[in-house]
Amino acid sequence: MNLDLLAQAKSLGFSDRQIAHLTGRTEDAVRAERKAVGLVPSYRLVDTCAAEFEAYTPYYYSTYDRGDDEVRASDTRKVMILGGGPNRIGQGIEFDYCCVHAAFALKEDGFETLMVNSNPETVSTDYDTSDKLFFEPLTLEDVLHIYEREKCWGAIAQFGGQTPLNLALGLQRNGVNIIGTSPQSIEVAEDRKLFAAMLRKLDIPQPPNGLATNEAEALAASRQLGYPVLVRPSFVLGGRAMQIVYSDAELTHYMRFAVEASPERPVLVDKFLEDATEVDVDCLADVGQFADPLQGTSVIGGILEHIEYAGVHSGDAAMVLPPHTLAPNVIETIRTYTHAMARELRIVGLMNVQYAVKGDTVYVLEVNPRASRTVPFVSKAIGVPLAKLAAKVMAGKTLVELGFTAEVWPKYWAVKESVFPFNRFHGQDILLSPEMRSTGEVMGLDADLGIAYAKSQMAANAPLPLSGRVFISVSDAHKGEVAEVARQFAELGFELISTSGTAAVLEKAGLKVQRVLKLTEGRPNALDLLKNREVQLVINTPAGQTPRVDEIRIRTTAVYTNTPIMTTLSGARAAALGIAALRKSGYSVRTVQEFH
Repeated sequence: MNLDLLAQAKSLGFSDRQIAHLTGRTEDAVRAERKAVGLVPSYRLVDTCAAEFEAYTPYYYSTYDRGDDEVRASDTRKVMILGGGPNRIGQGIEFDYCCVHAAFALKEDGFETLMVNSNPETVSTDYDTSDKLFFEPLTLEDVLHIYEREKCWGAIAQFGGQTPLNLALGLQRNGVNIIGTSPQSIEVAEDRKLFAAMLRKLDIPQPPNGLATNEAEALAASRQLGYPVLVRPSFVLGGRAMQIVYSDAELTHYMRFAVEASPERPVLVDKFLEDATEVDVDCLADVGQFADPLQGTSVIGGILEHIEYAGVHSGDAAMVLPPHTLAPNVIETIRTYTHAMARELRIVGLMNVQYAVKGDTVYVLEVNPRASRTVPFVSKAIGVPLAKLAAKVMAGKTLVELGFTAEVWPKYWAVKESVFPFNRFHGQDILLSPEMRSTGEVMGLDADLGIAYAKSQMAANAPLPLSGRVFISVSDAHKGEVAEVARQFAELGFELISTSGTAAVLEKAGLKVQRVLKLTEGRPNALDLLKNREVQLVINTPAGQTPRVDEIRIRTTAVYTNTPIMTTLSGARAAALGIAALRKSGYSVRTVQEFH
């Protein structure tokens, strides 16, 4: 290889991977040849204090231009923490919370902390979070440069979400000491075939599923499983390109336009469990530190029951901690499965499990051997800094040493609600799906579940109304359940308004309903009522996988007029519970610390 040309390419910003692609070589070969001739980057300092006084935390960036390396040397044992990369809609800031707590925890234990992240708009890149900060892309090449230049003792890939987790195996192969759960265990959880084999060994059920590397395989798998099916690419964050499909036509469109399938990146096809209750579990374990996994400790941090039925991404779903409808035997089964998987995967640090409960059967949907989006919420709800403890466990401490060996079951309710950017995107339907769309979350705490839910709605959306009129329009699939929900609002003194189809169902159930025209039938219609502030709450569930245009207009107008809207009947029930509790006793304000 022409070394002058290689040096010029690196100076212009070409990665080893790009050069390998252009020259028909492997990335490893390009890296080895480059390092053999001493072609490595130097690191320059961004002086955050403009030379007025010494910068407290050095900010570094890499360059191949000639010049002095400005990295400050030290003999302290160093741990590199890999951040989550850029923030975007559907990629939560919760991972940054975990990275910050890891930096604080390791500092307490005498380590020098190095933060690697490419996003300047995060707390992990604040001047007082870590000892050194590297603004670098989260790629194998850039992370290896920093690790080798700083002579790090270890690296944490568990706290930045899927992005650093995907790097773990490659980093380990190149000599990086990945502390915490081993990359091999991560691979078992991420690889569909290895994961299924583990569940069979532990006798834990999962929904029937298949793999597809092309359109024909996807159609065959879906027909065998029976529609609806959940399709998703492997190794993605935020449920990107994840979809529930109901027919061959929808699946064909998905495979042709939504994803690129290949043997290396197969599409996962799962039987979708309709009307199942989804449950998130966060677990902390030190099992992998011991030769005998039975000697280690695994502790459940929190069991969160989703308010929406399965099919809504866990980053978007409203959740309740502790579970509010699950039977004791189901909760015990969830505990048993979680501890069994923590031991089998030899977890060191955090693990998140997503379950679907249908009747008394508990299915495992997926296991993430890393910090999850719910870790900050659970930590604040139970008063235990899970991410901080996990970092100390990964650095060698045991849970017995740290004094956290028993599950905390709160004597109050903590409700998580998500915050969405829909009012910034005019015309965008607000329906939730397996693809994450939220940009934040809030917490409602109270000894009464209804009040806790009402508090979460006040913080995230428009507050729940205490009186007024409710517009109800539901799909045919939900008409069998809608009368019971509508009756709850009627008993609370609300006037019911519906279009003809839903109104007929409610009238048949003996409820008094004011009929209103559909959008296609003329005016006044639901849009007019919303714009005139004559409706205080909307309950509107979608008619099929492809929403009708008039449904979307109703839902978006509710957002623009700041009218509370429920797109699931489970959400509507929770709203009725919250309104009843508010009208009965009102609410009081207490700090999180008072609850603890």
